[in-house]
Amino acid sequence: MGAGEAAALATAVCWTFTVMSFEAAGKRVGSLPVNIIRLVLGLTLLSLYCAAARGIPLPWDASGFQWLWLGLSGIVGFVIGDLCLFRAFVLIGSRISMVIYALVPPVTAFAGWAFLDESLSLKHWLGIVVTVTGICMVILVRGSRRMKLAHPAGGLLLALGGTLGQAAGLVMSKYGMGSYSAFAATQIRITAALAVFLLVMPFTRLAGRTAKALRDRTAMLFIGTGSFFGPFLGVSLSLVAVRLIEVGVASTIMAMVPVFIIVPEVVLLGKRVRPLEIAGALVAVAGVALVSL
Repeated sequence: MGAGEAAALATAVCWTFTVMSFEAAGKRVGSLPVNIIRLVLGLTLLSLYCAAARGIPLPWDASGFQWLWLGLSGIVGFVIGDLCLFRAFVLIGSRISMVIYALVPPVTAFAGWAFLDESLSLKHWLGIVVTVTGICMVILVRGSRRMKLAHPAGGLLLALGGTLGQAAGLVMSKYGMGSYSAFAATQIRITAALAVFLLVMPFTRLAGRTAKALRDRTAMLFIGTGSFFGPFLGVSLSLVAVRLIEVGVASTIMAMVPVFIIVPEVVLLGKRVRPLEIAGALVAVAGVALVSL
């Protein structure tokens, strides 16, 4: 295994820790405070990194065009998309949510075809179909007369909303970032998302809920762990992976989170996993491979 493949594999492991940590924190203090606190922590870590690596702690060198599109992508991805996804963690768990989240590469590819004039081959279309098939294997079970949902519909719809938000955010990011630093671009996305939360705080009880979450040591341990392994270390390793190996190979390895998360859920949390759910997760990852490679 080369350095690029190892970095991609480490990214998937990091993101496994991230989603499990945020699920645990969300169940204690709610998904909204978790999202806000992890954005603040993520922005802090990114600013420290950029100060050391770029000599600029904040993205002052970005153009107005980059601020506009990266800011919009942050609102769509981090506010709308992640709010849906974090709530789905609470309702249906991180493993099922991440299986549905495997739709991000196919949906992003479709959006690129529809809005950025990118081409899709027959293999890409086949990958989309395979990914959807794998997800259906996970979320559907055979009832007495017909197929039915294996998990609450609300949680599944929220996970799908998170997927669509992330895919749309990625397309906007690609359009707005160009050759600009990926780390600084992430700073802009997070800054825009935090600005939205600050605007709505005076009209909601969000400030009080966030303050309460900050006093919960266990929740903060989970949020801190998730923030370190996700917005900071996971993002860094993913950039190393795509620099050293083909983007498609890196994306496929990093999409293994729904498979990796099965082991800690069974061994550490004692959760029961249907064999069809394991098979569906593997099929979904195979679909991602077809889209990405």
